[in-house]
Amino acid sequence: MLKILVIDRCHFTRTGIEALLNHSGRFSSSFLVSGINNLLLAKEHILQWKPHLVIADLYSFISEAHSSPPVKPFFMSCGVIPLILLQSADRQHASIPTSQAIAYSVLTKHTSLNALTHTIQEALQDRPTLALAENATPLLTPQEEKVLSMWMDGVSNKMIAATLSIHGKTVYTYKRNIRMKLHLGNRFSPFLSLPHKES
Repeated sequence: MLKILVIDRCHFTRTGIEALLNHSGRFSSSFLVSGINNLLLAKEHILQWKPHLVIADLYSFISEAHSSPPVKPFFMSCGVIPLILLQSADRQHASIPTSQAIAYSVLTKHTSLNALTHTIQEALQDRPTLALAENATPLLTPQEEKVLSMWMDGVSNKMIAATLSIHGKTVYTYKRNIRMKLHLGNRFSPFLSLPHKES
């Protein structure tokens, strides 16, 4: 089973790629797909989970008005893992330093499913044999990913519990597990990359 990490702010892109990989009948392999919407956490996710392929839209992070995103550490964490960069058609001329040299392929989000499928298959065939972790489960469980996503959006623990139909104390447990798995130093760590809101 191959592990693929999808990094994109857009929930529909993350779930769409997972559906393409596992439910379209276009691939003979089965995949564990993990999606994340934060570039700082993505680096740690790559280092811990060691995916076979990374598919990312970094342009949504580049376009942020506040501080520059941690693109260089992200590229370094990918190492020899194949990286497919996605970009919106209206951002084709945006540049990410050294992305062309590091990425296996750069595609627009309007690329046909056939072309995307072909690129993914080629990247997985061409990837170097890596000493990958034997852990064949995603770093975060689907429920932890939901909690993390809402946590990143600033949703309160009470609202997270209500939305996921879980007890309030369970939210604290999920957050503790997320911090441990992603090696976050304190409970505010996931928010270090967010812009400061002015009063």
